[in-house]
This record gives sequence, C-alpha cells and structure tokens, in this order.
Amino acid sequence: MPQWANWSGGVTCTPQRIATPASEAELIDLVRQAARIGATLRVAGSGHSFTPLCATDGVLVSLDGLQGLVAADPAAHQATVWAGAKLYALGDLLWEHGLAQVNMGDIDRQALAGAISTGTHGTGRTLGSLSTQVVGLRLVTAAGDVLDCSPAHEPAIFKAAQVSLGSLGVISQVTLRLLPAYYLHERTWVTSFDECLAQLAEQIENNRHFEFFWVPEHDERLPLVKGYTDQEPPQGRLARYVREERIDRSYRIFPSERALKFNEIEFALPADAGSTCLCEVRQLMHTRYPDVVWPIEYRTLAADDLWLSPAYGRETVTISVHQAAELPYQPFFADVEAIFRNHHGRPHWGKIHSLTARELAELYPTWDQFQGVRRQVDPGGALLNDHLRVLFGR
Repeated sequence: MPQWANWSGGVTCTPQRIATPASEAELIDLVRQAARIGATLRVAGSGHSFTPLCATDGVLVSLDGLQGLVAADPAAHQATVWAGAKLYALGDLLWEHGLAQVNMGDIDRQALAGAISTGTHGTGRTLGSLSTQVVGLRLVTAAGDVLDCSPAHEPAIFKAAQVSLGSLGVISQVTLRLLPAYYLHERTWVTSFDECLAQLAEQIENNRHFEFFWVPEHDERLPLVKGYTDQEPPQGRLARYVREERIDRSYRIFPSERALKFNEIEFALPADAGSTCLCEVRQLMHTRYPDVVWPIEYRTLAADDLWLSPAYGRETVTISVHQAAELPYQPFFADVEAIFRNHHGRPHWGKIHSLTARELAELYPTWDQFQGVRRQVDPGGALLNDHLRVLFGR
C-alpha cells in the first residue's frame, strides 16, 4: 500500500491509491471513478499542513501534474493558474507578464490550491490572506461535475470555496487578482522586547508589511523584527554598507527558508488583544517551558468576509508558536492554546489545534452558511475524512 507523510512527518496515512492526474480531464475521470466505487477522496498539496486535513484510507489526489499558468491578463491585473502550481514557481511566471501577487506568506513551498483552502496568509494590516486574492476558481465536485465559480456565478459556492479545507471539491484552476510587478525593500533589525511592543502600533502603521520574532533564549536582548516598505533603498556607495537591508522582486523578499523541521500552532486573534496575548505566552514559556527555544512569530492581517477565514469580520493579529519536529509538543501547545482561546482566537486550519465543531461554530458567524453549501455540493460526505468529521460535526 502507498504511504504518505506531511512535511514535518507528524501526519501519515496509507491511502488505497495516490493519483496524480496530468490534466483536468484526467482529474474529472478520477473523481468520477472514486464516486462510482464510493471511495473517500482527499487532495494533498505540498504537505505543509500540520493537521491531518488530507489523511485518508481512500483516494489521495496530488495536483503536482497541474502546474503553471493557464492565462494571464496584464491589463486586468489577473491571471488564471493551475491549482497545483507551487508558489515558489509562480513568481517568475507572473513577473514575465508584469504581474505579482498582492501578498505572500513567509514560506513559498505550498501548492496554490492548498494555500487558499487553508487561508494561508502573510503580514500587513491592510492586506488579506491569499484567499482574498481569488476572484474565480474551477471546482470539480465529489460527483465529478465542474463548476466555474466567481462572485457573479455560483456566488455562495465561491464564497465557501475561498477557504474550504478541500471539503467542497477538487480545485483545478484559480484566477487571482494581482498587482503590477513591484519590488520590496526589506529592513531587519534587533531591539528589546519592551521597545518592540512600545513601537508596535507605529511600525504596523508605517510599513506595508511588518512582523517580528521573539526569540525566547535571548529574551530582552534579541527579538528579531522585520519591516517591509515600498520606499526606495539606499543608493550608490552607501548601499553596500547597509547590511540589514535588501531590495528585490516582491516574491523573492516575502519567503524565508525553513531548513529545520518543526510542528506549529497558530491562532488568529482580535488585533487589540495581540500584545497582551503575546505577553501571556511569553510568561508561560518563562515559567513552564524554559527549554523551548523556537521563535514566536507575530503578524497582522486585514479583516475579510470569507466564511471560514480566521480573519472573518475583524482586524487580526496572528501568533505562531513552534516546537522541533522530533520533540513532544502536546502539553506545551495545549497550554498555549488555552491562552489563545481565552482571547477569542481562531485556529489556523493547517496548524495544530484541538477545537471541534461546537467550539468552531461559536467562533464563526457564518458557520451555518458554509455547512449548508458543503452539504449541497457533497451530500454524501465523500470529501470528508476523520479529521473533517470532527471539525464539521459529521
């Protein structure tokens, strides 16, 4: 039997089949075959989720055969992309047409469909997740029907599919709202924890993108802060001496390397609770988990209206907590989660959490709308696995 594991090695499964369709027609045939035999079907992107979203003992679909651009429209600032396209490959393809993504996350290893299905995001107070960049998508339902969805056509299905955890069907194509190709100027510096918090509102306001890392083992002395701005970088001879600054194409500035494997918990919090919540996590780590040395990441995110988006209806701060993949994380993450939940946090769908349907329904005002659409397009639950049944209460 084939074996599958996610990037960190924390999620594994033994599907009856792993299929990699090389075309949309092959994908449709595959989905229809699974429907005929009553097999559960899940889709694997790049395996960068830490939760068992795609674990199945049925058919596991890889979209690695659906890569590249379908079409680009520079005048409209849009492009249609095959859903399996890797974000790291998309930058060059879009740049050739004078286009770039509005925002990106801090890694670029994901497949596009997986990134939007889990609400993957970058940082920036006025900028939404990758899902908010989607203006259209093509969906192959569990029955093998093909739906072209947009705000004008199948608007309810479109809204649900922008963050769907792969529970509505298999996305084959995505149309993105883009910007003219642009450069970013990155500045990185070190400051104290207290000074960082004192300047937090100003830095968030003054930079298109702002994030910082608190490094526990150095505490007061070595938080890491990153800001992005559209301002011009130093020119001429001065530029060679500015060692903590760089300017490059946007898609080269956004991501960073993740050489070491880890597990991660991340919650989206009301923006005004962010610094208080971070201080409570910091205190927890000082008093109960002093051996954890992995950085804590703090980012911002604009409010949106996507039904299952962790940023639904509120300006948002996200706090991400990590532990080495080879070390136990359960007690640590459980205590961190309790702090997040006390501040009305919503979990990142692709990162570790313990919430179930009852708790999630209380956090999402549009929970019932999403579930209604999901039952409409997959009445038999062919796209659900054990994890999603817990999340959705099936």
